[in-house]
Amino acid sequence: MTSPFSTWQITLSLLAALLILSGCGMGRRHSDLECMERAMFFESNRSSRDGMIAVGSVVMNRVASPQFPNTVCGVVGQKNQFAPGVMTRKMNSKAMPDVRAAARAVLRGERHPLVGNAQFFHAATHRFSYDNMHYVVTAGGNAFYEKRKSHLVTNPVPLRPLEGITGR
Repeated sequence: MTSPFSTWQITLSLLAALLILSGCGMGRRHSDLECMERAMFFESNRSSRDGMIAVGSVVMNRVASPQFPNTVCGVVGQKNQFAPGVMTRKMNSKAMPDVRAAARAVLRGERHPLVGNAQFFHAATHRFSYDNMHYVVTAGGNAFYEKRKSHLVTNPVPLRPLEGITGR
């Protein structure tokens, strides 16, 4: 009787199973807290609490949207959406206690009050010629915006930076 699988296919399958079971070949899993910290750390440059809370608010808006992954790590790790290396680079900074506190606050429900439903942001120094970007706040070096139909855009350019909204 002839087996449908050759010896090398069986051997390869067994090796793959062993590697998976031992954890090799799989990326380290991050907690929601660490993923939120990573987004805040690399996207807000740790420049202000408002900036970190605003970044976290966008992450949570995306989690709540059917257009994006439904987990914090899924959103932060989504290809081409956040800073390159956001999930792999080291986070070394004296600001880590502040980053962790801001991440915990967002995961407990705090939101930047001016971010509203915004799901996007970019460095405040950049300008884009799209006609569907409605800016809601600039904080922590980023301009936060909602995508809208062009006739509903009332703030087509990034607003002046506003800090001190989230307190502390």
